[in-house]
Amino acid sequence: MSRLSGPPGAAIPDPSVLEGVTAPAFAHLPDPTTLFERRAARFRHLAAGNPLGPYLAFLGHVCTAQQRAAGAAPQPEPPDAPTLERAHTHHMPPLDRARFTADAAFDAVFERLLSEAAAMDKPAQAAAALERLRAASDVARGEMVRNVLADSIPMEALAEHLYVSAALQVHFTRLAASLDAASLVPVGDGVCPTCGGPPVASLVVDWAGAHGARYCACSLCNTLWNFVRVRCTACGSTGGIGYQEMEGGNGSVKAETCDACHSYAKVLYLAQDGGLDPVADDVASLGLDLKQKEGPYRRSAFNPFLLGY
Repeated sequence: MSRLSGPPGAAIPDPSVLEGVTAPAFAHLPDPTTLFERRAARFRHLAAGNPLGPYLAFLGHVCTAQQRAAGAAPQPEPPDAPTLERAHTHHMPPLDRARFTADAAFDAVFERLLSEAAAMDKPAQAAAALERLRAASDVARGEMVRNVLADSIPMEALAEHLYVSAALQVHFTRLAASLDAASLVPVGDGVCPTCGGPPVASLVVDWAGAHGARYCACSLCNTLWNFVRVRCTACGSTGGIGYQEMEGGNGSVKAETCDACHSYAKVLYLAQDGGLDPVADDVASLGLDLKQKEGPYRRSAFNPFLLGY
């Protein structure tokens, strides 16, 4: 079995070059017209030769269903001007997930996603969960939505909540795309400036004008926001930060560990692999999470496709 390049608890300096980082844009908003299909392609690519291949392939189908739902549903109503101004002034997320209420646009996305999921290839367990979800009452579905938005998923209904998470991702991604990235402001360490959610991972990018900068990636609305490197995305500490990866890796995916709060989250390096996707590659690198369970660190990031880990 592969082992980490450093023992649990060891602070290993990030070997990446920090010099030459320019002043990057604070936030980048998602493009829902292409995001989910690109993620589906990444899942398909990662499935080849991976021990998680069948699950990764299934998630590729889910992402294709998300893309079709995003293209077929009516446009959601963006926040009004007073809401946007208040959020900017008081450093609040304009799409506050804690205040979410379903509307016609979300209902249309949800139903289209369930319809697309019914037609796609999936394991028997996923098919059974889909049937339970389609038969669920509006009250039960609403409870599942609240569970996902609170990042609190009951273990006995993980599969049903995966579909709910997928629908919410589409809806919030489309809403995020309607915003002005320049109007977003920091709202707290490890908190998405668009919806208030936690990151799924962070990316060290290799973009023109932002070479070497780090962006956290939202697990819900897919907003990317700039965050200082060698700093814990959970508690903001800059002390006791270490980096661990699986032996034999190419340096593209690492666990950033924090001795202050004993948490970790993954960092993905686009210079090593330009095709990295924060959601797909987080799932595909599950082995790194399993090895972290042997040490003192707990996972701080949230990925609805890694429920139960």
